[in-house]
Amino acid sequence: MPFDDVAGLRFFRFGLLTRQRVVHAILTRRGGTSPEPWASLNVGATVGDDLGRVRDNRRMALRSLGRSPESVFDVWQVHSADVILAEAPRGEAPPQKADAILTDRPDVTLMMRFADCVPILLHDPARQVVGIVHAGWLGTVRQVLRRAIERMQEGYGCRAADIRAGIGPSIASHHYPVGPEVVAAFREAFGPASETHLATQDDGTHLDLWSANQALLHDAGVEQIEVAGLCSACDTQDWYSHRAERGRTGRFGALIALEP
Repeated sequence: MPFDDVAGLRFFRFGLLTRQRVVHAILTRRGGTSPEPWASLNVGATVGDDLGRVRDNRRMALRSLGRSPESVFDVWQVHSADVILAEAPRGEAPPQKADAILTDRPDVTLMMRFADCVPILLHDPARQVVGIVHAGWLGTVRQVLRRAIERMQEGYGCRAADIRAGIGPSIASHHYPVGPEVVAAFREAFGPASETHLATQDDGTHLDLWSANQALLHDAGVEQIEVAGLCSACDTQDWYSHRAERGRTGRFGALIALEP
């Protein structure tokens, strides 16, 4: 399993990306300072945890990966299809609303937070561009990942064939029954192909966010894809899960940056 332990913290890394000049990690929840129910490496500032501890956790994680806290560019995640091109670290400026961030700046560290939604890391080694995407069911319906690939092409001249994508730990379909409104939205967005990502089980219809986002990548022309295959609801020792922990939990971080 591609986990690394650095300075008491535990990270997941994609093999597809570790061979490139890119710093990246999906942070597990282990090794931080937060008490229950956020124990312990919570980087979410809106879930009831003490903000001082959240800042300490973020600093600890960033420094263990050789990135400064001042380099971070993050966003207010709102389940949109909005994409931001980050030209400089955000600093203390109020975050913009978006669910995908891209940059070609080595001095910028892209960072987002998760607890069942899908973290997707992107890297184009030809153009030296990185990105991070937050895709829950609504972001997937709105095809935020497809829009991120388009913006890589429009903003940086990337070619889809050069882009590598990692689909990170998130809720698996067997733990993800969804209501009729989600099923209807998926069928409208994906058409007949939606049935590939929906499965009827005893407790209702289940949604596969991994296969849906893989399909969006394939449709955009991206073929170099690695799926972590790790379910956040199955393993709450490593991951925060909004579903499995009934909303009383933290957020694990995902980050990516170009090496200087």
